Parts: sequence; C-alpha cells; structure tokens
Amino acid sequence: MRYVITIGREYGSGGHFIGKLLAERLGIPFYDNELLLKISEKSGLSSDVIEEYDEKKEGLFSSGMNLYSADLSLGNKIFLAQFEEIKRLADKESCVIVGRCADYILKDYANVANIFITAPMGEKIARAVKYYGLDPQKAERIIKKKNRKRRNYYMYYTNKEWGNAASYDITINSKIGVEACVDALEVYIKNRFKLD
Repeated sequence: MRYVITIGREYGSGGHFIGKLLAERLGIPFYDNELLLKISEKSGLSSDVIEEYDEKKEGLFSSGMNLYSADLSLGNKIFLAQFEEIKRLADKESCVIVGRCADYILKDYANVANIFITAPMGEKIARAVKYYGLDPQKAERIIKKKNRKRRNYYMYYTNKEWGNAASYDITINSKIGVEACVDALEVYIKNRFKLD
C-alpha cells in the first residue's frame, strides 16, 4: 500500500530529525531539503534561488496576478513547483514530506497521515543552539521569528491555522525525545495503514 506522512513542525522541535528517523524505520524516502533539489532539477532554477524563497509567502494575487498569469512572482512559481512535485511524489511512492504545506496540498488523498511536532521553548532553544549553532542569547528571538514566518506562509497558502491540532491526525510534543516520538508515530502509522 502506498501512503504519505506529512510533518509540520515548529523550528527547533526536532521535526526534521523525527521525520528522517521515521522514514528510515519504515523504509521509505524522506523529503525535506531533498524536495528543493528535485524542484531545482526540474525547473532549471538554481538550488540557492529555490532555497531563498522556500516557505516564504508572497502576494499571489497582488497587481492583478492569478494562478494562470505568466507574470507570477518567482516565489509563487516556486510554491507551485513544490505543489506539483509533492503531488507527483504522493502519486508515485510512499514517503515522508516535511513542511511546505504538504498536508494541505494532499488534503484530498485518503492515504495521508498529517503530523505536527511542537516543543516547549526551552527544548527548542537547546536544540537550536546544539544543532543549528544559534547564539543562546538570541535563540528565542530567532525561533519566534522563524515560526512566525512559517505560520504566515502556511496560513497564506492554505487559509488554515498552522499548528492547530484539529488540522492534523497527530500533534506530538517532542519533549519526550526524538526516539520516543518516532516510537509512538511508528505504532500509529503501522496501525493506520495496516503495515506489517
């Protein structure tokens, strides 16, 4: 059976690590920044340009633009390229996809499990300092800013509230640790999709 796991995550919550380990345990592909490389290969745009616009909103309908306009901004073209690539992956293989409104893009697919990862601020700060090299004095401000950008991006393209538990199959707090989160999610996924 083909299935897709989407993971929304707060910055510093460990969502990337949880998704990667879950994909390894299930033996399926994992897409986070890897998705950007696929879009770069297909679009001909440099990966640096795509990364610059990744998960940043732009005014899609400003200046009379619409989805069919040849004058779409670069940021919106990149969003639409991600949209198409996420659907293509979901139609082709089982996988884990982190971020990029994947839960919304795949909302009409029955074989999708949507997960959101959160954590207390202290845990996010510790993780961001350890793994991303953030200055401990500035970490909380940077985390809040990054999460505000993610929230705005998600709400702009989906008209839904980012992180609202009602929008996901599971919301999990990573304060129990990455391994424990993956243990719990693996049980859920295997039961949900009747995997051996």
